Amino acid sequence: MTRLAPAMEAKRESLVQDAVNIVIGHRRHTGNNTYVCHFSGRINSSGIWYGDDPLAFSAPLLMVQLSLISIITRAIYFLLKPFGQPMIVSQILGGLILGPSVLGRNPAFSAKVFPTMGKTVLDTFSVFGFMLFLFLIGVKMDLSMALKSGKRALVIGILGFVFPYALAGFVAFLLRHFVTMDNDISRALPFVVALLSVTAFPVIACFLAELKILNSEIGRLAASSSIICDICSWSIMSLRFAAKVAMVQPLTSSIGSILSSALLIAFIVFGIRPAALWAIRHTPEGKPVKEVYIFALFVALMGCGFLGEAIGIHGIFASFILGLVIPDGPPLGAALVERLDCFVSGLLMPIFFTICGLRTDVFAIQNLKNVLIVLFIVFIAFLGKIIGTILPPLYCRIPFRDALSLALVMNSKGIVEIAALVGWKDDHTLDDQCFTLLVISVVAITGVISPLVRSLYDPSRRYLAYRRRTILHAKRDAELRILACIHSRDNVRAILNILEASNPTKESPINVYILHLVELVGRATSLLVAHRLREKPSPNPTQSERIFNVFRHYEQNNNGFVTVQCFTGVSPQATMHNDVCSLALEKRTCLIIIPFHKQWVAEGRVESSHVLRNLNCNVVEKAPCSVGILVDRGHLRNSRAVLESSSLYHVAVLFFGGADDREALAYGGRMAEHPNIRLTVFRFSASTDILGGSTASRTLDNGILNDFRLNTGRNERVVYQEEVVTDETGMLNVIQYMENAYNLVMVGRRHEESQFMSRLSGWSDCPELGAVGDVLAAPDFKGGVSVLVVQQQARVWGMLDPEHSTHLKT
Repeated sequence: MTRLAPAMEAKRESLVQDAVNIVIGHRRHTGNNTYVCHFSGRINSSGIWYGDDPLAFSAPLLMVQLSLISIITRAIYFLLKPFGQPMIVSQILGGLILGPSVLGRNPAFSAKVFPTMGKTVLDTFSVFGFMLFLFLIGVKMDLSMALKSGKRALVIGILGFVFPYALAGFVAFLLRHFVTMDNDISRALPFVVALLSVTAFPVIACFLAELKILNSEIGRLAASSSIICDICSWSIMSLRFAAKVAMVQPLTSSIGSILSSALLIAFIVFGIRPAALWAIRHTPEGKPVKEVYIFALFVALMGCGFLGEAIGIHGIFASFILGLVIPDGPPLGAALVERLDCFVSGLLMPIFFTICGLRTDVFAIQNLKNVLIVLFIVFIAFLGKIIGTILPPLYCRIPFRDALSLALVMNSKGIVEIAALVGWKDDHTLDDQCFTLLVISVVAITGVISPLVRSLYDPSRRYLAYRRRTILHAKRDAELRILACIHSRDNVRAILNILEASNPTKESPINVYILHLVELVGRATSLLVAHRLREKPSPNPTQSERIFNVFRHYEQNNNGFVTVQCFTGVSPQATMHNDVCSLALEKRTCLIIIPFHKQWVAEGRVESSHVLRNLNCNVVEKAPCSVGILVDRGHLRNSRAVLESSSLYHVAVLFFGGADDREALAYGGRMAEHPNIRLTVFRFSASTDILGGSTASRTLDNGILNDFRLNTGRNERVVYQEEVVTDETGMLNVIQYMENAYNLVMVGRRHEESQFMSRLSGWSDCPELGAVGDVLAAPDFKGGVSVLVVQQQARVWGMLDPEHSTHLKT
């Protein structure tokens, strides 16, 4: 239809709007429903130059609302981040500021920016966002964790629900019978008790990820326990819902609702899940999932959501069930998360929390007695959950700080509780006063818990070993335990050669723990699991299985000398070091070998990873044993096993002095006993004190060098060479000589402070390698020589200077 002149049309609509407001008012209330009169078809504005008010049209109004929500929530998050506050606190506070508590107190602002018509659009967006969020949580969630949970997680999950539910429920019962209170508060207390007793897995997963403790000991325990607690709370809620339906609805309606719900769940489990598994089987490993599979799942998501709404179980519940049946992780689960996660978490979820804030009016709190009653129930439930979740860990002899941290994490609240509050407010189960009090309680609890957990729980503290775990302090005939980290198949050959060079013998075998590190994608929980051989070999083995099969073959070829145990660690890249350090501590390894973050590939190109560099830095800082960073230049990876050939394998050890060089020399001394290895030790010394070092450190250096020369004096394959240097140029000339003369060069990471090392450190690009190691790993260092930069165990409980404590037990 041809538009009238915009100015005339705006004038006509204004007159009609005034008439409508006079006759029936802008809003008309009938029972519990609110009817809003507004013009249809007002989507896009023609602009202010044609007399249109942009905020009177849906599209520009939505843009303004989204802009305000994003700017205010991000600004609050920026201000509160130094205090350890999670994003949810900022998002709810942003809604409070935009709502009737602050800016919304101004009628002009509220009517212009958040009119009832605009809130309806935002409400729809928020519900859709919450549906997608729960779908993604279902995709990331691994229900088998409930079956695999140990006794600790099972007991914590059950007591974490039962104890606060019983304690707060009993106190609420006493208050309702012995204290006079408003009917609204009395009717709401059972719902308050149920809400505060819940520990929702989606909330815990997001909270642990934001605190970066998802793959810590407490993080894994909290995730497993929250699933158990969720099962308990969902069971109680389902029974109460079924009882309510049976009492209120006719028998035919109840039977129809139950049967239709069962049929929908059966269709999802026995129809959609097999289709998803079929799609996974037809997706080659390492290849992206076909777009048609993703499209089909999106259609299934919308269809199941509609069917859920049609039969009365809510589309949110149906989408969560659909997410649960989709296998987590790559390829399908990871592809879904990759496509939806940013859109949902970055745009839709802030809308959801802001809507909650817009409905919260602090001025609705009028009765102090009601405030005290609600806050008392909140405190009792909080205390009950603390008691219920702290007792089992203490019984299992978990340190008190860690047990308290777990109890606080289990008390955290988030999106699930907020969604329940909004639903109860819409159903008029909660009045404005009680709703506001509970929203403020959720924000306060989460805001207090987050910084407390950050200050109480440090995962790296448990990696502080009580004994020396080094090659130098190990007995000569003791088993050598090595943890080798693998990122991809490119690391395998270099690791194998290092293991073979470690000289496994009958008198001193090697126990190797292979850890394949995998980025956590498409999952909500981390994994650190031992690999078990399948009864029948798979025609399509996974990448982990291909890697492990190589090391299994190596174990068979060294039967009796080498034992291999394989593990897979699936965790966020930022906290992968927790898997490395915890496994090294558990298995009491003496050495961790981890690949350098730069990888030399064909045609001299170098691939670098900032994430792997952070991993190496964290491992070096927090490891409970010695660490070796392996710089593989491709010479070993692209060749046959060097030690299986008839030619000698040339190893050099650069010795400047210090604990790390002594550790490298001890490792080199073990290698020297291999019949195919020729070892050269370069002892750098100076006529002046440019190399630095304390008198005690020099004494230890001379002692280990004398022992080494005494033990290898009759070994013709060991060469000891003194190099006198006066400056860094002399050292660089020696290193340049090694470019094509050696297969492997070993050096310590840390050295004593001196002018010499200070000048070298000024050129350093990779501090995790140390001054000398960085020179060896530099791009202008030619040849195919690989480098192992060694750091001796740096952290030992009860010792300020582990270097000078040589009499500890191993």
